[in-house]
Amino acid sequence: MNKNLLQRRQLLFYFGLGVLGIGAAKTAFSSFGKVNAPNPTVANSNNTQASKIIAVNPPVNKSLPEFQGISQWLNSAPLSTSDLKGSVVLIQFWTFACINCQRTLPYITKWHRQYAAQGLKVIGIHTPEFAFERDANNIKKALQQHKITYPVPVDNEYKTWNAYENQYWPHLFLADRQGFLRYDHIGEGAYDKTEQTIRQLLG
Repeated sequence: MNKNLLQRRQLLFYFGLGVLGIGAAKTAFSSFGKVNAPNPTVANSNNTQASKIIAVNPPVNKSLPEFQGISQWLNSAPLSTSDLKGSVVLIQFWTFACINCQRTLPYITKWHRQYAAQGLKVIGIHTPEFAFERDANNIKKALQQHKITYPVPVDNEYKTWNAYENQYWPHLFLADRQGFLRYDHIGEGAYDKTEQTIRQLLG
């Protein structure tokens, strides 16, 4: 782990966010190594005050960034942002070995089941933290385990991650039916607020 990443995670811990899920991946880390990611951070935003420190709402009228550098689409044919126009879009950056991401998945999958018929489109952008998370077969096992049936683009090269100027797992974005970003949330928590925003955008 490089020095900058270690310092960043220590800083978030002192803000009360903590870093969970790393222990589960330590063995794989020693065998497979770390993906060369641009200063990523695993975020735990259960703490409301701490969440406010790092969660920034997207600027109004900023368009949903295009998917870039996707090596493979799982559960779907390739999509573009133009394919999503007319739908409320929930984008979540996640990776399957991240415990914080795992804890959000029951909510994401529930919203997909509950609101898809009303026009919600869920896209789970899988951007790996560790090298073993780059393997599509490992991702497919995670999709089965968590009963994920919505589209999952594999962002192994961090190009879509960079297009969103993202730095965190998990990180959720919501866009309206016109394709403009309206809401984002970093880490766990805020499920009621997120669902309320989904309902408002669906109208």
